[in-house]
Amino acid sequence: MERKKKLGELLMEAQDITQKQLEHALSEQRTNGKRLGETLIDLGYVTEVQMLHTLEQQMGVPFLSLSEVVLQDEALSAVPLFLAERYNVMPVRIEENRIVLAMNDPTNFYAIDDVRMVSGMEVAPVLAEAKDIRAAINNNYGVKGRVENAVNKLKDEEVTATIRDLADATENAPIVSIVNSLLDQAVHDKASDVHVEPEEDKVRVRFRVDGVLREVITFPRSTQASLLSRIKIMAEMDIAEKRLPQDGRIKIMKHGREIDVRVSTLPTILGEKVVMRILDKDAVDIKMNELGFSAKNLEIYKKMISNSYGLVLATGPTGSGKSTLLYATLMELNSVTKNIITVEDPVEYRIAGVNQVSVNNKAGLTFANGLRTILRQDPNIIMVGEVRDTETAEITINAALTGHLVLSTLHTNDAPGAITRLLDMGIEPFLIVSAVRGVVAQRLVRRICPDCKKQYTPGPDSDERILLGVGANEPLVLYKGEGCAQCKYTGYSGRLAIHEVMPILPEMKKLIMQHAPDQEIFALAQKQGTATIREDGIAKALNGQTTIDELVRVAFSEG
Repeated sequence: MERKKKLGELLMEAQDITQKQLEHALSEQRTNGKRLGETLIDLGYVTEVQMLHTLEQQMGVPFLSLSEVVLQDEALSAVPLFLAERYNVMPVRIEENRIVLAMNDPTNFYAIDDVRMVSGMEVAPVLAEAKDIRAAINNNYGVKGRVENAVNKLKDEEVTATIRDLADATENAPIVSIVNSLLDQAVHDKASDVHVEPEEDKVRVRFRVDGVLREVITFPRSTQASLLSRIKIMAEMDIAEKRLPQDGRIKIMKHGREIDVRVSTLPTILGEKVVMRILDKDAVDIKMNELGFSAKNLEIYKKMISNSYGLVLATGPTGSGKSTLLYATLMELNSVTKNIITVEDPVEYRIAGVNQVSVNNKAGLTFANGLRTILRQDPNIIMVGEVRDTETAEITINAALTGHLVLSTLHTNDAPGAITRLLDMGIEPFLIVSAVRGVVAQRLVRRICPDCKKQYTPGPDSDERILLGVGANEPLVLYKGEGCAQCKYTGYSGRLAIHEVMPILPEMKKLIMQHAPDQEIFALAQKQGTATIREDGIAKALNGQTTIDELVRVAFSEG
């Protein structure tokens, strides 16, 4: 019987790698625990496409583009999720008594043997890129499959359940499985919010990913009561109260991490709507140079936060990344020589070495009270989650004037608006010019997916040319994502910030003392070199980080 050749031998036969490179990769593999193919790619000895082409030629195994095929439900049922994830394989279809299995490495005979044993069928391997297999696993074994199975079970059972049933239910109970699957998938997809919304004939579930809502699944209307009751029990809410809004909190464990879920209910004419905000407290590992600052803006901002005292403000609407900016700043400033204390509502992420306080209004711990106490704790740097009222503003300004660097946020549309907001709160102009070191206004735009990014030239009469003021015959190259399995065919993956960084310089202080309107402060800021949010966004669209459509959606919607 002919011995089955291993991946390294096949690549050497095709002269894609040398013996020395193979030996080096095998040595690396023993320490990194990865498969040989992945190690060879990481070392740069072979590209994935090159490796797949060689395997196709050498083994006669066909290549398959997973994003272009419809996967059979019967095939998915034959291979459990744990096997698909363990070996990074994807069942495609069943042909007679053979299961067609997409693999990145068809020489992985352990995977083939395990799938054969579990499915009871012979395995016919086909080649696919590793990232496409991972995307297919996420899309097909994710919440949709598990929830549909649970909903089918519910159809065979009595949908209504007692409170005791819902509280004592096991992990395998259909309603429990549905809620757990929704939360698992939300964390996996990096969703910030989960919306569970009653409609006339169904219950709709949407995830907010990268700032945009997308529908994930719908349930039969008959599941609404049990679904909402289970969420309320988990969030320790009053299950009987359906006429008034409620707030609660759920703690879940995912991959050994504690994830906080804030739950809010709202009575509507069709029943209660639930929004669950996902806060992965241990997921913060944000560096300043990863936030999207241009080189110039990053230099200005770092100068602002290098002061030993004074107030630095981050402004923008809800969901514009203000908290993320402040967390990244604290991580930049964090050291054993500094006492850093925060007061937040709530603490969204944990930072090692930083003393974090969570507002508790019921217990009387407000921003203002917390801030007063913090000032008696010998801090060097203070972060106040938000300046919401005059009392908090006054204490924050006082802290900035008495030898502390203070970071905080305000809800204004642009950087000059922060000054006007403080004046409206009754803060005297001389205190503002003495305390405030600078203001950063920002928005979040979606990044173009790197896997399907392509450049294009807009037509002579295109909206892009009109918006950018580029003539019909002038050269213009822009970028967009075509949509692929990796980005769930949105063309986007992740987000970055666009900024307006405004330092408070001496000439601007004179305008503030004169109660000058926003427009004058804004004009002076531009004269002094501050790029507007729109200008910063356009620069990032021209260098291929985001699209003009995103800028129009985020930065051109406010007149």
